[in-house]
Amino acid sequence: MHSNLLIFIWRRKLSVLLLASAVVLLGLWTWAILDDTTKTLPAFSQQPSQQATGEANYQHVHIIQKLIAQANRVLRAERQKENAEHPSPAQRLLGNVRFVRPTQAKKAPLPVADSYLFEQERLKILEQQQRQRNAGMDELNANAEDDRMLSSAERQTQYEHELQRMGVPAVAGIGPDGPHAPAERLVHLDLKGAPPKLSFLKQLLPVLRALGATGLLIEYEDMFPYSGSLQPLAAHNAYKEAELKDFLESAWVEHGLSVMPLVQTFGHMEYALKLSGFEQMRELPESPQSICPSQPQSMALLEQMLTQVIELHMRPSGNATSSATELPIKFTHLHIGCDEVQRMGECSLCRQRLRSELFLSHVIGLAHFVRRRWPHLKVIIWDDQLRDMTLSELQNSQIGSYVEPMVWVYASDIYHFIQPQLWNTYAKVFPSAWAASAYKGAFGESVLVPPLQQHLENNIRWLAVIAKEGGRFAKGLRGLALTGWQRYDHFAVLCELLPVGMPSLMTSLSTVSKGYFSTNPRDNELLRVLRCVFQPDSRRSGHPWLELHPNAHYSQLFAVCSYPGHLVFKYALRLYDKLVEVRNYLQQTREHSAWLSDYNVRHNFSSPLRVQELTARTPQLVEELRAMAREAQQLLWEVYDEHTVAEFVEQHIYPSISALHQQLASGQTLLQRRTWQQRPLPLTLELQQDMGLVTTVDQQQEH
Repeated sequence: MHSNLLIFIWRRKLSVLLLASAVVLLGLWTWAILDDTTKTLPAFSQQPSQQATGEANYQHVHIIQKLIAQANRVLRAERQKENAEHPSPAQRLLGNVRFVRPTQAKKAPLPVADSYLFEQERLKILEQQQRQRNAGMDELNANAEDDRMLSSAERQTQYEHELQRMGVPAVAGIGPDGPHAPAERLVHLDLKGAPPKLSFLKQLLPVLRALGATGLLIEYEDMFPYSGSLQPLAAHNAYKEAELKDFLESAWVEHGLSVMPLVQTFGHMEYALKLSGFEQMRELPESPQSICPSQPQSMALLEQMLTQVIELHMRPSGNATSSATELPIKFTHLHIGCDEVQRMGECSLCRQRLRSELFLSHVIGLAHFVRRRWPHLKVIIWDDQLRDMTLSELQNSQIGSYVEPMVWVYASDIYHFIQPQLWNTYAKVFPSAWAASAYKGAFGESVLVPPLQQHLENNIRWLAVIAKEGGRFAKGLRGLALTGWQRYDHFAVLCELLPVGMPSLMTSLSTVSKGYFSTNPRDNELLRVLRCVFQPDSRRSGHPWLELHPNAHYSQLFAVCSYPGHLVFKYALRLYDKLVEVRNYLQQTREHSAWLSDYNVRHNFSSPLRVQELTARTPQLVEELRAMAREAQQLLWEVYDEHTVAEFVEQHIYPSISALHQQLASGQTLLQRRTWQQRPLPLTLELQQDMGLVTTVDQQQEH
């Protein structure tokens, strides 16, 4: 401390000495100039040239004064900064207290000689500051130049590293410098299960459009308002025609979304062939899955169905005529399904023909009917029934002139199902094609919450496949349809509800619309649509704004943001956790405990105290599930009718309540016993027979 004080005093002395020397030298120089001037220049008898010289000297002095004033300001700022960084003891004591100097009269400017005192020092400060500013700009320019000098491969490496931090699947070639997004991005609405209210679907339209959707692929099944002889095909809660027209007009006019109806015309015909009066058109009497293409009434039924669907979409307002000139430009394609025809070529009429011939002739017949009545419509089919056909079979049928295939794969390894050779075959037959991914309903028949990361990977990998294989086709791959299945077929239970699949849909749709997943939160359309209680900022939190994990259902982002259906999604997460808790509880008491197992229940043989302990929590869990059932009624009513709400509760909540009641009943039976038999406990004859064991009776007969 003493050494620092001595150094400070020595620096002060040195400064005073230098200042005194400068004052003396400046005084001598000024005296010499003034003395010379008084000798050579009369006061009022100067020549014109001498007057000009004086004016020039005055201007020179004026410029110097300006420079000195500027230097004074800079020096004052430097001193204030130094005082702020190293305050004096008085300043440290007073803290932030400021003293205002009283107003005084403006002082006269210092003489030129006094102003020159610190000129050199001030000019040096100005020069140093300018050098610092130039160095900062040089650094910024260097960084920008470094970014420009990065190769595409290096930028891709940085991008993939950020994807790994976020848990987003990284696919080679997909990034900011990768291929363009698909031209068409369709969102599939599967209405054959849990059909949402049209008021909720209208809320989705601006969201889907903002995320980059260009159209809707609507699979009506029995929710379409069929009329006339086809009225039995419509469900009791089918959409009303006027409401459906209003929804379609809103999609077209207000949001610019095209509409592609999907009508199953070969397989997945259960909703029609299950009914009395239509069963004679089945391929097999015991299965309503597939229609028989060899019966004349089958084609008549399908033509009527297509006619009613097409005409409603061509004249949504009811004012247009049926002429081709009235065809809206947003209705250009019709999807006729034809996937997963499980029973084909098995009836007595169809067995006389090859399966490939049956399928191709049926599809071409339907496509020809559509083209003859509505020439502007293009027909699309699912591709899976074409995959095992040879190139010659496809080319000879000329199916490429009638339909466009929609190639669907919902797994991550797309080439496992559609190998390059098959892509080459399709390209030789069809001028163009479509692709189909999934955002829900693809990883389990009764899943409650979709695995977001798996669906996102499927969509990103489709971007790479489209970019690679699109060049094979003469007209390229037209677009990608993001499917969201609600049932695996008409008889199956529900898959994930549409509101529960919204986070997966929004993440995948924003990704395929941009052509890659944007890691920049300011550049990702997903955050522009979500209404969040906070603005994600990875720089402050240290965590990415989106974090996905393998086998995870969602990111924390969707639990704190608002979007259509967000309350249903958050409820489904809580219900999932509760069902897992109940399942583990039942498994622990039934399979892992030693006093409430099936063996104990069959023999009515257990410890009462242990049974009471194991069943003590069961009534509480029953009440918690009942409360969640009542909550489902309230939340789901905003999206679904009472039929869907009842089906959801019965499918997901009631089985757990029933299992808990069964456990309580078994426990009560065990608690009623007061005496128990001696060991060993006998194996009943019924159990011996069920397990195929040699019974006691058989052993006695052998002896």
